[in-house]
Amino acid sequence: MADNFEAHDYFMMDEFLSDEQKLMRDSLRTWLKQEVSPIIEDYYEKSEFPNQILKGLADHGCFGPYIPEEYGGPGLSQVTYGLLMQELERVDSGVRSTASVQSSLVMFPIWKYGSEEQKKKYLPKLASGEMIGCFGLTEPDHGSDPGSMITNFKEDGDHVILNGAKMWISNAPFADIAVVWAKNEKGEIQGLVVERGMEGFETPEMKGKHSLRASATGELIFNDVKVPKENIFQGKKGLGGPLSCLNSARYGIAWGAIGAAMDCYDAALKYAKERTQFGKPIASFQLQQKKLAEMITEISKAQTLTFRLGQLRDEGRATPGQISMAKRNNVDMALNIGREARQILGGMGITNEYPIMRHMANLESVITYEGTHDIHLLITGMDITGINAFK
Repeated sequence: MADNFEAHDYFMMDEFLSDEQKLMRDSLRTWLKQEVSPIIEDYYEKSEFPNQILKGLADHGCFGPYIPEEYGGPGLSQVTYGLLMQELERVDSGVRSTASVQSSLVMFPIWKYGSEEQKKKYLPKLASGEMIGCFGLTEPDHGSDPGSMITNFKEDGDHVILNGAKMWISNAPFADIAVVWAKNEKGEIQGLVVERGMEGFETPEMKGKHSLRASATGELIFNDVKVPKENIFQGKKGLGGPLSCLNSARYGIAWGAIGAAMDCYDAALKYAKERTQFGKPIASFQLQQKKLAEMITEISKAQTLTFRLGQLRDEGRATPGQISMAKRNNVDMALNIGREARQILGGMGITNEYPIMRHMANLESVITYEGTHDIHLLITGMDITGINAFK
């Protein structure tokens, strides 16, 4: 079906946006409607990522929006980054995941912790889409507890020898580089850039997904991979490095989930006005109005929360606990709205003529990755009590 999405801004949040922010968002929305929406269902069913959209994503500033101009980025605000992620996930969570990984998990650590040479070598090509990256933290046996990772590297002259494996890695099958977190010989966690083509480095694709099917997911396997020492990040050691990247990614997810919720709500609202039963549109029945009114209420609450979080990010004042709260709340909200929207559409809600079932399946992954639903609750819990419940 044609993409007839209309944005819903019940509390007129657009009044807080600059003309530039609205222009960038609306330009991206128009492109997505024309170039991505018409093909996304087919790619979802084929379980493939549409690689041909990478240049368009780059052209619309979706790769590293906040990266400074001197390194090839547009140097935009965190709120602008969020708005772009919202538009991408409105179309598909897998598309937003690709951009989130590129921006928050690959470009962000190179910008924050890389050398000047690393920044100049990688960031401009990542911003333009000439180069695509992925992020290796999660391992087959270490997910919510990344500090227990076993991937490691040892000194070897001007190089290090990297061994280990990472799992559930978005973009891995076609990425040109991987930002990998591993332990050095002292047991300290450090990041390093591994390039495709290095001997012993493999990126097998993971199959059989019922969620995020339009996103390429794979493994990273390192068998005595020889990596130049100049590829190691010297600006940060310890778990704080990868966790800061995850904070950036979680912030983008908080915005993105609103997009998925808005798409489900818009589809349900239009259908309820058009679908006639018992001689009148089903939107005239109290139970359907209850569903719709609760949906727009929750979307509006999430929009307000996340916009304020964006302001705090721009001011450098947002805390990990606040980011976790927004990510957890918004993804849960979007999942609930997807389920309610599916009920309004009845049997049509499970077909690929509408985006709802695809959003619901995707969000089942989103509620787990970059920190599970329960882990985010404990992050906020630790923030408000000062007590670590993880240990």
